[in-house]
Amino acid sequence: MIKFPGPITVSVLLTGLLTFSEFAAATPSADTAVLAQQLEQEFNGAYSERLDPVGKVRSFELTAAPAEWGVVPPYRTAVWAYNGTVPGPVLRIKLGETLRVKLTNKLAQSTTMHWHGIRVPNAMDGVPGVTQPPIKPGGSFTYQFTPKDAGTFWFHPHLNSPEQIERGLHGALIVEDSKEPRYSQDLVWVMDDWLFENGASIYGQFVTGHDLAHDGRWGNVVTVNGKYLPSIPVKAGERLRIRLINAANGRVFSPEFDGLSPKVIAVDGMPAGAPFPLSRFNLAPGNRLDLDLVIPKEAAGQLLVVSNRFGRSQQTLAFLDVAAKTVVKTPTFEPPKAAHFPAWTEALAAPVAHEFILNAERGGPYGISWTIDGKTGHENVAATLPYGKFSRLRYTNKSGRLHPMHLHGQFFKLLAVDGEPAQENFWRDTLLVGPKQSVDVGLVPLDKGLWANHCHILEHAEAGMMSTFKVE
Repeated sequence: MIKFPGPITVSVLLTGLLTFSEFAAATPSADTAVLAQQLEQEFNGAYSERLDPVGKVRSFELTAAPAEWGVVPPYRTAVWAYNGTVPGPVLRIKLGETLRVKLTNKLAQSTTMHWHGIRVPNAMDGVPGVTQPPIKPGGSFTYQFTPKDAGTFWFHPHLNSPEQIERGLHGALIVEDSKEPRYSQDLVWVMDDWLFENGASIYGQFVTGHDLAHDGRWGNVVTVNGKYLPSIPVKAGERLRIRLINAANGRVFSPEFDGLSPKVIAVDGMPAGAPFPLSRFNLAPGNRLDLDLVIPKEAAGQLLVVSNRFGRSQQTLAFLDVAAKTVVKTPTFEPPKAAHFPAWTEALAAPVAHEFILNAERGGPYGISWTIDGKTGHENVAATLPYGKFSRLRYTNKSGRLHPMHLHGQFFKLLAVDGEPAQENFWRDTLLVGPKQSVDVGLVPLDKGLWANHCHILEHAEAGMMSTFKVE
């Protein structure tokens, strides 16, 4: 669906930029109002508008500070880490419990924490200048909220993100639903890449002209859970839930499991309408996948997990190390799936509420500015969406580069690619928009406030591809 172009020069990138003209929506007709009501009725029950806390608070303390981490043995890499580990500690809570996290900043620069994919109260979203002031060196801030959804989520800074995330500041938040079945193992795999020089030293220049003229910073070492080529012990017969999180600055993964047939049961934290095979899925920065995978009873030795596509050479991610002469009974149950998922077959008949134009122009602090609607930064309040009402949005990419677009505080469904209807039975909070491509998405906002809308290639966002939208 998305073709990956070869390298281009800045001059080619900036050729033929189009000016932005605001989309002017016509006054809704009676037919339009009836259609919107139908789409909203189809949506009802897809996920919770609110969730009452059960009264239990789980408290954690995280400290962002310089540390050392063994990414590629025997080297020790100078990193920035939460509680000294990369990724940071996996935070696990039960659905209905309240999460309280005190973040202390021991870096030499300010930071914040964004809870990616979690529908939090707006004040807890961690976007400096939008929802909170920066946490200064030596300062702290306590985030507290009750997640409304079970699933795989993650947390990371939303200030100087290209450097802070690249140096190791990210971690997983798992919200467990006691109604879901128990797997043999529930594994969290945070996938990342690192740009190293001189052994295992992080390349110290960030948001470079090369990064901005291409698809962000792509590293030369790929890791799972902060380790190069890890071996994950498993047993024949085990049924695994593997939670994949792409924490890379710019790299798109397309994971494949050697000779195995995983089923995708959730995307971006939310259960799919029904499981579907893992096949050439573009796991863009910010995306998550939950996989249901059975290790065959005849399996032995190391099973390879790789990432392919996008014109890059195949990258080995990890090995599943099957224990010798050990076979366990495979748990039998129906995989988790969404209790209700809207078809929205008529959604493309709804008017486009806003078209976001993605492009670039010369200038700005980095020499290239990446823009939304011809503007840069979260001061650009690009759209206002009605609370609890269906909205159809369009992202039109005028550039020759990739843009994984992330909406804070909302889930949406892909409706069309270049005007052709798209069939997906899952929600997203991040969607990869290819070069010269246009995509339509549909959503019913259930969380009020001022929310960020940005490219999750961190260098593009830092150079301006960041806006906000209101839900009211």
